[in-house]
Amino acid sequence: MSFYFGILDGKAGAFGVRIPDCPGAFGAGATVAEAMQSAISGLSAWAEGTLKDGDAMPPLRFVGDDTYTDDAVGPGEAVVMIPLLLDSGRTVKANVTFDAGLLATIDQEAQRRGLTRSAFLASAAREKIEAHR
Repeated sequence: MSFYFGILDGKAGAFGVRIPDCPGAFGAGATVAEAMQSAISGLSAWAEGTLKDGDAMPPLRFVGDDTYTDDAVGPGEAVVMIPLLLDSGRTVKANVTFDAGLLATIDQEAQRRGLTRSAFLASAAREKIEAHR
């Protein structure tokens, strides 16, 4: 998984995240968690559009090379890492093993939400990955 650096700013009720290497990619929300979630979605949408246009993604910067601090981080701002989650556009079959009771619960929840088992599990995996920042 790739990560881009973002700059988080704001105050209670209004937070924003800008992603300097990806002009136009950003996130916003009433809480830090909402702003981060929005930034993840915003970066994904920005990247999909960039790649669809045939443009290359900006190179990744790394903490160890100190270049991520080039963007002025002002008072009350923090550097955050935003994961880039891109679908490849093709599905693959995977064989996974679950406890029978857990699988039954997964199927019930998927059905309750109008999803297939695969869609439910993919959604749950994305949520878990996005929450682990």
